[in-house]
Amino acid sequence: MSAPIETSKLHDCRDAFVSTLEALGEADNNIVAVCNDSVGSSKLGNFRDKFPDRLINVGIAEQNMVGVGAGLANGGKTPFVCGASPFLTGRALEQIKADVAYSEANVKLVGISAGMAYGELGATHHSIEDFAWIRALPNVPVIAPADRIETAAAVKWAAENEGPCFLRLSRVGVPDLLPAGHVFEPGKANRLREGGDVTLIANGVLAHRALNAAQLLADHGISCRVINMACVRPIDTDEIIAAASETGAILTCEEHTIFGGLGSAVAEVVVDHHPVPMKRLGVPGVFAPTGSANFLLDEFGMAAESIADSARELLRRKG
Repeated sequence: MSAPIETSKLHDCRDAFVSTLEALGEADNNIVAVCNDSVGSSKLGNFRDKFPDRLINVGIAEQNMVGVGAGLANGGKTPFVCGASPFLTGRALEQIKADVAYSEANVKLVGISAGMAYGELGATHHSIEDFAWIRALPNVPVIAPADRIETAAAVKWAAENEGPCFLRLSRVGVPDLLPAGHVFEPGKANRLREGGDVTLIANGVLAHRALNAAQLLADHGISCRVINMACVRPIDTDEIIAAASETGAILTCEEHTIFGGLGSAVAEVVVDHHPVPMKRLGVPGVFAPTGSANFLLDEFGMAAESIADSARELLRRKG
């Protein structure tokens, strides 16, 4: 029997974000943070204490927050604009479109507690549309790291590269999956497990669940490839085509509505280049109810056992 991914040591990706941001701030006085009365949930307290003149708290005014970030970028700063993802992306979408994407401003948007991480606060606080909203805009890479290692690497990349991006971070603990020293590359996926019968593609908090599902399938003789697709836009077209041609079936898993997110992005590539049977797991076009993030993922068919069952169903379609 295969052993599941070790989940006794879970890490909050926000911790990796802020520790990396603080280290970058020590080396570069142009690194600044902007938040919407979210110093606590963004874990920016230590950054504020270290750099009191480089944290701007605009209060609960997300449109203003993004505008301030764009202004700071135009003044030569590198702003990390942090806020709860449903409000950063929902309330300030026009400013993200006009002030950041259209203007190609050097603004790093950081959606905190994304997906269903605010589970007990209900549908108003779920951020299950943000992939779709932001990936529709030109010029903004959309990134959902799988663990703290990839989070730190993505933050470093964001600080070093001119232009906007959207980092989607959960508060739900995840295990380490990527090796120490991992270097983030936009549009480049990571193959976490080899396999030839079916491919699972996931990101964020779903990556380790996909790996556990693959191990369950391996116990029954099914060889499952697992891809961490942290970058939803630009997406790794070559890796998706290889998965389609080499395994013949693709199952996507995301903490997002199945409309417009990771599954849709993968399906676009599959349809254009190498059609094969596909299934998208996610929130099926409804408002997610109240409950813990892990409970909700399980309820929407994304427990490891349920992912494995969906893969078996897909294999039956594959024939």
